[in-house]
Amino acid sequence: MTDPAHLPYRPCVGVMLLNRQGQVFVGQRLDSTLEAWQMPQGGIDPGEAPLDTAVRELGEETGISPDKVELVAEAPGEFTYDLPPELIGKVWGGKYRGQTQRWFLFRFLGQDEDVRIETAHPEFRAWRWADPQDLTTLIVTFKRALYEEVLAAFSAHLG
Repeated sequence: MTDPAHLPYRPCVGVMLLNRQGQVFVGQRLDSTLEAWQMPQGGIDPGEAPLDTAVRELGEETGISPDKVELVAEAPGEFTYDLPPELIGKVWGGKYRGQTQRWFLFRFLGQDEDVRIETAHPEFRAWRWADPQDLTTLIVTFKRALYEEVLAAFSAHLG
């Protein structure tokens, strides 16, 4: 097996979506048996701008149309996390050691009925709104530090 230190990071985006009450959208992944939740995220296609990726991934994972959100902020810089050793070589075709992510904060302008996780290629089995301070306890352990960085980056916009 390739030494993980020689593998690149997968270029991705992440989306923090706030409702009118200041709560954050989280989804429970279909491909995990863990009671773990996450915010929408996904890979940047070649030649795709990160903001365009964020809007596309939000739609693909939540069914929310672009006219139901407005951009509030983009986090400065990128955030990176490493996969735990037991997942390296098993996800993303074994090509990556983790992800480097650009994060965007959007305000949700729609109603809960506008969220439809039963998309063409569903990723979540359930979804809910969570208080920002609870995010780090809901996420898988190996993404906890990244979520702390994202919360710090958007803290001026969070209740």
